[in-house]
Order: sequence, then structure tokens, then C-alpha cells
Amino acid sequence: MTLLYGGTFDPVHNGHLAAARHAGEILAAPVVFVPAGDPPHRAAPGAAARHRLAMLRLALAGQPGFRIDTCEMERPGRSYSVDTLAHWRGRIGQNAPLAWLVGADAFSGLHHWQRWEDLLALAHFVVAVRPGHPIEPLPEPLAAHCRDRWAGAPADLCGAPAGRLLRLDMPPHAGSASALRRRIAAGEPWEAQVPTPVAAYIRAHGLYRQA
Repeated sequence: MTLLYGGTFDPVHNGHLAAARHAGEILAAPVVFVPAGDPPHRAAPGAAARHRLAMLRLALAGQPGFRIDTCEMERPGRSYSVDTLAHWRGRIGQNAPLAWLVGADAFSGLHHWQRWEDLLALAHFVVAVRPGHPIEPLPEPLAAHCRDRWAGAPADLCGAPAGRLLRLDMPPHAGSASALRRRIAAGEPWEAQVPTPVAAYIRAHGLYRQA
């Protein structure tokens, strides 16, 4: 099983790491972080790609089971998940299980993603659900597209290369990149929400001081 975790990581924080660690343990798979270069579904990142990548490397240093793939940052143009999944499908072959870890909030808008109906032909989706953030009801036509795809157990994803959905209930863990950026800009306490080397990097480069 190859488990990809995409996002802007702007900045990477303890909530990102907790989600990746929990998903990796449940699926018994290493987690590949895929930082976005030019994300199409949100405003421009608050930090340049080189800073976001540097912080991600600091956060993951020395942590077994985590690695980084910079394919989206190296690819010109917008960072579409369908292109990333097609890239990875070409790398691992047509029969190897491939999964994409995504938060419930992002998943509920999947039908607005580029070529969204092709995504489940390329990979499974593991939907991380935080306490107090229910995933249902899903909007149409996404609900119809997902019907009968939900897996009952993580092991179900190993029996096919793609096409299944797994709900993954996450342990309570505070963490929001947007709230973190606001706290930094407002001069409020924020350092405890990120790994110590990431906090030092943010301070050293003066990141996120402008709201």
C-alpha cells in the first residue's frame, strides 16, 4: 500500500503530523507527503513553496515512516490531484494499491476538483474525520458517486488497486493552518502548535507576519 498525503502545509503543524501518523498506523503503510506547488482550490499560500518545503523537511526529519515527494512543486502549472495520482499510478503499476489521505472538509468538495470522477479510478481515498466535523451528508453528485464504495475495514483497501473509500476517525487534536497563520500575524502565542524546528524557521524568516 502506498499512502499519499497532499496539502499546502502552510505551515506544517502538529495536526498534520498526528493525522499522518494515525493513518499510517491504521493502514500499516508509510506516508508520502505531497506538498502542493500552486493549489487551484484556495488562495495563494502564505509562504513560498521553498519555505513550505523547508519546513516540511524540518518537521519530518528523523521520523520513520514519513517521506516527501516534490512532484507537484516540480510540475509546471496548477497542482491537480488527478495529475499526481496518474503520476504515481505510472510509478507503481496498475495493480498496486494506492491511497490518498484527505480531510473530511476537503473530501466534501471533491466534486469540484479537476476531473474528479477519474480520481477513484486511480486510487482509494482515506477520509480523515475530526471529532465534531461530520462528513455526512455528502452533496450530490458526490454522494451518488461514492455510494457502495465505502470499505468496512482498512484491509479492504489492499484487495484492489483503487476505487474504495475508508472513513478514518481521528483522535482529538487541535490544528488549523489558517488559524495558525492568523495567530502569527496577530502576535498571539502559536509556537506550541508546530514542531520546534518549524517554529524556529518561521521566526528566522519572518513568515506569516502579514495577515
